[in-house]
Amino acid sequence: MTSAAKTAANALFAIAEGQQGYFTSKQAAEAGYQLGSQAHHVKSGNWVRVERGIYRLTRFPQSSEEQLVIYALWSRNRSGELEGVYSHQTALSIHELSDVNPAKLHMTVPAAFRRTAKTPNVLVLHRSNLNENDVEPRQGFDVTRPLRSIADLATAESTSRDIVEQALIEGRRRGVITAREISVLGRNAHFPLWFKELLAANTK
Repeated sequence: MTSAAKTAANALFAIAEGQQGYFTSKQAAEAGYQLGSQAHHVKSGNWVRVERGIYRLTRFPQSSEEQLVIYALWSRNRSGELEGVYSHQTALSIHELSDVNPAKLHMTVPAAFRRTAKTPNVLVLHRSNLNENDVEPRQGFDVTRPLRSIADLATAESTSRDIVEQALIEGRRRGVITAREISVLGRNAHFPLWFKELLAANTK
């Protein structure tokens, strides 16, 4: 391996390591790989193609969170920043705060989010400009914090109230949602009456 190739390989490994082994063709180019060389690296066994423009280094085992990382990478803007944040039912599942097991991945994207390609069928997009305090970074993807996830579901009324209540109670029990957070949320937002009552009951 030449010095330039080794430098590129090390740079790509550093990128992929923070994304559970996954990377985009653009990230590979930024690391020093020539555009159009993807097929060669797949054929030689160095990379595994997992989605259009998205790959995994062969040396990395397949992740149990593969889909989460892949579609987070899909949501990157032209500057390479992740724009999609897993939310709603998917966020509850990630946080293990209820029995919900959504068939699709719910993702919140900015109001101005646009893609020329068709949105993958597995994704349900919600549009909102999230506050950075509402977002929790994970390895290779972002997710809305527990209370924000619950509030989104209550506002959309897209899941049963029992699930919302279960998630809130479990979040309080585990300490990932505090009484202060609930109190602040209750003062600053407009929610259905049943949810306001639920919040009030869980501030003690």
